[in-house]
Amino acid sequence: MGVMQTVTAVAHRGDPYRFRENTVDSLRSALDRGADAVEIDVRLTRDGVPVLLHDETLKRLWELDRPLGALSAAELRGLTSGGVPTLAEALAATGDRRVMVDLCGRPGRRMVDRVMDVVRQSGARERVYYCAGAEAMLAVRAADPAAEIALTWTTLAPPRPALLDVIRPRWLNYRFSLVSRELAARVHRGGHLLSVWTPDTRRSLSRLLDLDVDSITTNRVDVLHALRNGG
Repeated sequence: MGVMQTVTAVAHRGDPYRFRENTVDSLRSALDRGADAVEIDVRLTRDGVPVLLHDETLKRLWELDRPLGALSAAELRGLTSGGVPTLAEALAATGDRRVMVDLCGRPGRRMVDRVMDVVRQSGARERVYYCAGAEAMLAVRAADPAAEIALTWTTLAPPRPALLDVIRPRWLNYRFSLVSRELAARVHRGGHLLSVWTPDTRRSLSRLLDLDVDSITTNRVDVLHALRNGG
């Protein structure tokens, strides 16, 4: 049970079974229900403001068939009655808690710079870490030699050593269905921590707790919190 305690519980987009994902209410609910960290999805508005939205458009969550990239931050606020928070608002709402920022789409240097500017201005550099694929994480590493990175990896073939040497991730971030005891051992042998996403059933969560993973990102952080604590 002592080993289980060390697993970091990360709330995927907040607490989406209770509140709309990537909203301030969702983030606060997740932290209230035992999350050690929250994972958020970030994109830029037309005028370059980082906001919390996973999809390219507002259709699924807000029933508005409008692409985010065509809207200014002010237009977005008006259309959603302020429901889509800016990154600055999300960082303020999470207090001193850890935040995993998933850079969505094809984030280039412009997006990375805007996001990092907000993180710095919010005084949150010590508690924010970044996840996405290799291209995005190369941009993050180029922008900040000290950034904490979780490199998202989607195949069983390991990342090339040369890539790891440049990105220098602290975490390797795998889809949970790929994770085995052998993969966990390989990741740890390479000197990395193992982060997994996004198991939601008690069975999957229990299996991963037994596999020596270091962090689990889930939509049901309350269930993970209970299992981790022997419930």
